[in-house]
Amino acid sequence: MAGLCNADVHRASAESSREIRLRIDGISTFYGEAQALKDVSLRVHPREIVAILGSNGAGKSTLLKTVAGLLSPQKGKIVLDGEPIEGRPAHEVIRKGIACVPEGRELFGSLTVRENLELGTYSLPKSMRKKVQSERLEMIFSLFAVLKRRLKQKAETLSGGEQQMLAMGRALMADPKLLATDEPSLGLAPMLVAEMMSTLRHICDEWGVSLLLVEQNARAALKIADYVYVLERGKVVLEGTREEVIASPTIQAAYMGG
Repeated sequence: MAGLCNADVHRASAESSREIRLRIDGISTFYGEAQALKDVSLRVHPREIVAILGSNGAGKSTLLKTVAGLLSPQKGKIVLDGEPIEGRPAHEVIRKGIACVPEGRELFGSLTVRENLELGTYSLPKSMRKKVQSERLEMIFSLFAVLKRRLKQKAETLSGGEQQMLAMGRALMADPKLLATDEPSLGLAPMLVAEMMSTLRHICDEWGVSLLLVEQNARAALKIADYVYVLERGKVVLEGTREEVIASPTIQAAYMGG
């Protein structure tokens, strides 16, 4: 694949007039001797949804794990609001303002909905937790009303859609500047996929949270993304605005059945 025409020009123009929330410059990440990411660079601006598309094994989840501090890049920089964070452990990355919704949700099934949500604030200073918990809980309930009715229910007894809401709510409890979500549509019925994507757009527009969205469901991601990067074998092979990517014959053929 080749990069889309004028994508770099559009991005440079945007960066000249807007601050950058997350900047990734030339990161390379390995699993032992195997290189999973190869000189990956990208930008996320405030109040922007950036989608990462790609097939299985393209490096999408590895990218999110590297951003979240679960993996350390062998080279390159990751900068959040002007501060380098590459190589920092996950708990420090959360405190700096990046919360992750992992693929598979990774909830504590034997704990209640309330307990799972409260765990999302443990990265915050103790002096802030109580106040933040009450404030954030009400915000979460405004997004996911069903969770308020399930507070005493164990997470493992929730439906797939409700578990995805809980995983999202737990991440938002950390009051992040940037939310990194890994395959939020996985296992959801089409109607729930549409609702989840609409919620992500609302979080970005109304809460001011930037989103880094890893998604195999290209159609769903392209409905809400502002900017898109496509990964293949650990490399960015294409980037552009949503409109440019949707218009790309390559994307139509590879991801949308065109």
